[in-house]
Amino acid sequence: MSSSMRTLARRAALVVAVGASAVVLVACGGDGADRAAAGAHHGDAASHSPTGAHNAQDVTFAQGMIPHHRQALEMARLAGDRASSGRVKDLAGRIEKAQDPEIRTMTGWLKTWGEDVPASKGGGMDHSGPGHSGMPGMMGEQDMAALERLTGKAFDVQFLTLMVEHHEGAVQMARTERAEGRYAPAKAMAGDIITGQSAEIREMNSLLGDGASRDKS
Repeated sequence: MSSSMRTLARRAALVVAVGASAVVLVACGGDGADRAAAGAHHGDAASHSPTGAHNAQDVTFAQGMIPHHRQALEMARLAGDRASSGRVKDLAGRIEKAQDPEIRTMTGWLKTWGEDVPASKGGGMDHSGPGHSGMPGMMGEQDMAALERLTGKAFDVQFLTLMVEHHEGAVQMARTERAEGRYAPAKAMAGDIITGQSAEIREMNSLLGDGASRDKS
């Protein structure tokens, strides 16, 4: 074979080798691109994971706890000019400080979910509204009217007695949410309600055992 023929043969072999390498590189690159695309898809799926989802129990919890909290606030606000005990007034203030923001938070959830927000009546609680009588710990119109007529030690005792029952109802509702709810922030709030209101129940029972309004400060 002549020198020129050998040169042409070597060039042809080189072209074939380069072409084969290119095919291998494209194939490898394709696999990497596929993996990247799959990873991106997985990332999108993770960002839309069900941790932010809610269920019917979450809706029930928010729609029930909003009016429940509203009634607690109404009771707490009565203590300002009716209670004789500084400890009772302090407790009422803490109840208002804790539950008012929770009402706003739960209202936001319901609006985001496209669910109805329980309405108030005349700026206060509609105690006769549908479903309210079935909520544990909720006071009726007569209970609230009787509390409004009291002052001094009589108010302190009745306020604490009713609020213990009210808190026990809230804890019961919160335990149901913890067991059956799906929305993580709602379950977390339920846990806070169980912890906080259980502690306040113990405090109120202690005040009742001490005579409720022995402290006049």
